Amino acid sequence: MPLTPSETREVLAEIGHRPRKQLGQNFLVDGNIVKKSILMSKVPKTRKMVEIGPGLGTLTEELLNQDYQVHAVEIDPRLMAYLQSRLSPWIEKKKLLLSEADAVKVPTGYHLGPEHDFSVVANLPYAISSPWLEAVLSKEPIPESMTLMLQKEAADRMWAKPGTKNYNALSIFLHGSFQFISSHPVSRNCFHPVPAVDSILIHMERKSHPFLFPENSRRLIRKIFTKRRKQMGAVIKQEDTPLREILDRWMEESNLPKSIRPEGIAPDQWQTLAGWIPN
Repeated sequence: MPLTPSETREVLAEIGHRPRKQLGQNFLVDGNIVKKSILMSKVPKTRKMVEIGPGLGTLTEELLNQDYQVHAVEIDPRLMAYLQSRLSPWIEKKKLLLSEADAVKVPTGYHLGPEHDFSVVANLPYAISSPWLEAVLSKEPIPESMTLMLQKEAADRMWAKPGTKNYNALSIFLHGSFQFISSHPVSRNCFHPVPAVDSILIHMERKSHPFLFPENSRRLIRKIFTKRRKQMGAVIKQEDTPLREILDRWMEESNLPKSIRPEGIAPDQWQTLAGWIPN
C-alpha cells in the first residue's frame, strides 16, 4: 500500500530529507491514483517499465508487486539510498534496477539499448517535465508508450493544437512520435507536500512510424517559436542568407503564405522542414 501523508512525513523525517521544490519533489500518497497509473498504461508484463523520479518508491513497489521488471532513475542520493534499502529484495531478484542519474541527461536510464521494448510510467517531477520529454524525443530508442503524471498546464501545452496559444515547439516534436490516448484528472491533494497546481495523468502511445526531429531542425523550430507572434515572412528575413533561402523554398513548396504565424503551421509541415535542414 502507498504511504499515507503522515507516513510520508515520518519517512522523510527519518531519512532527514526535505522535499526539494527545485526538483519538483511532490510525493504521491493516493493508492487509487497509483493503481490508475498502471491500469491506464496497458503495458504487458513482458515489457520493461522505466520510472522517472521514483521518490519514496510508492509507484515502484506497486509495479513490482504486479510482476513488472522496473528500471528507475533517481537523481537524489538520499532518496536513492532509501530506495535501495526499502526495495532490496526486488534488487536481489533482479526485478528492479536503480540508476542514480539526471533523467534529463539520461532520459531512460543507462541500461536500455535499441533492442529493448519498454514503456515509461512515472509521477514525473514537474520541474523537469518539458526538458525530459524533449530529451526522450531526441534519439532512439523511444518508449512504446508513456503514462505520465504532469502538471495540467504543462500537459495542455504539450498536446496543444495548431492555431492555439499553447501550441509550441515541444508539442510539434511530441506529435511527430506519439498519439494521445487518454487522460485522468488528479487533485493536488493526492500529493505531499500539496502542490499549488492540479495534475493530470496522460497516456500516449508511440506511432507506428514515429518521426524524430534532428537536432538542427529542433533548434531552428525552437528559435522560430520565440517569435511566434510575428508573421513567417518577417521571421525569415531575420535569418542569414543560406537559411533564409531554404525557408523561402520550403514555404513556397508547402503552399504556406508568408503572412502565416509559426503557431498556424501544422506538425506534419514542420516535419517537412526538417528534411530541408542540413544535419
